Amino acid sequence: MIYLDNQASSPCDPRVLDAMAPYWQRLYGNPHSIEHGRGLMLAGKVEEARGQVAGAIGADPREIIFTSGATEANNLAIKGAALFAHKHSGKAGAERRKILTFATEHKCVLQSAKAMSDFGFETIVLPVGHDGLADWDAYQAALDEQVLLVSTMAVNNETGVIQPIARLAEAAKAVGAKFHCDAAQALGKIPLDVGTLGVDLLSLSGHKAYGPMGIGALYVRRRPRMRLEPLFSGGGQERELRAGTLPLPLVVGLGKAAELAAQEQAQDAARLGVWQRACLEVITRRGNLMRVNGSLEQRIAHNLNISFLKLDREAMLRAWTGFAVSSGSACSAADVEPSYVLTSMGVDPSEAQCSLRLSFGRQTRDEDIKQVLAVLDSPSLAGSSE
Repeated sequence: MIYLDNQASSPCDPRVLDAMAPYWQRLYGNPHSIEHGRGLMLAGKVEEARGQVAGAIGADPREIIFTSGATEANNLAIKGAALFAHKHSGKAGAERRKILTFATEHKCVLQSAKAMSDFGFETIVLPVGHDGLADWDAYQAALDEQVLLVSTMAVNNETGVIQPIARLAEAAKAVGAKFHCDAAQALGKIPLDVGTLGVDLLSLSGHKAYGPMGIGALYVRRRPRMRLEPLFSGGGQERELRAGTLPLPLVVGLGKAAELAAQEQAQDAARLGVWQRACLEVITRRGNLMRVNGSLEQRIAHNLNISFLKLDREAMLRAWTGFAVSSGSACSAADVEPSYVLTSMGVDPSEAQCSLRLSFGRQTRDEDIKQVLAVLDSPSLAGSSE
């Protein structure tokens, strides 16, 4: 099967596996047991990995908090910021009771924000345009001095659309709001520099960037200091923001994956961009049969989200037999809800149900894309009309 579901999870890079291998058994130990030499050595490996992650996004290593993944990082960013403000209500800035986000965000962001209503926060979910980009007028209208936090993703997990994070963050800062960026789908796909972007919080995921599952990180700005309330009770690990013993092999793996992502982002994008353009040429030529969802200009080279206009869902899936592809919903289920990401962009629900995400990766071969081109150019996508 040709694997084209890299935005769901990317395979672990062999170099990442090699970096992790010694710490499963030969160099096993607890990096928090610093009373002996082995523990000190392992603690040093944690800090090395922290430096690798920081280096990939232009951060200080002390600003990196390891988590179990981007979902936890997003929860800590949003809930942690809100709970800290709630805890310190009555002090400066405590009157900020609004959280802004967008309709196409990952569910963990939307649900984290909405969960804060129990603590008196109002979540405002803003629209996006047909291209998947933030509705700038609606965003500016919603920004005021009551906004505590804005949260949006750098790269959409379904459409591959790239949001203008620096511009959005600058507008948030103009009214004194904090800014969180979910960059789970961005690491290794676009350049990331927290200083240039102007963000206060940024979430990362290992298994979206050729690293292991079960590990992620949250960047937390130190100067000016971004204050969070921890979600876990326990020891004082991770600057007392995330209690629990760190999974050393996974931390090492994330560090190596982040290092490789920064080093190889440009060449990966250049290679995959050639094939993305080839696919777009076929799609354009057969434009009455299929349409790409999301901006054609502001998108990563690794993604094509396509609506098949002449097919029902079952026929669409048959056309892609032999490929590991996905949509925004569980396409194999008997009753399928259309992707809320696509419908939020104005895609008709019937077309959203007949949409697939092709997400290419570092391991995708030229031969794989040639087979994609063959399917896109095949009569099977025309239904009964061609």
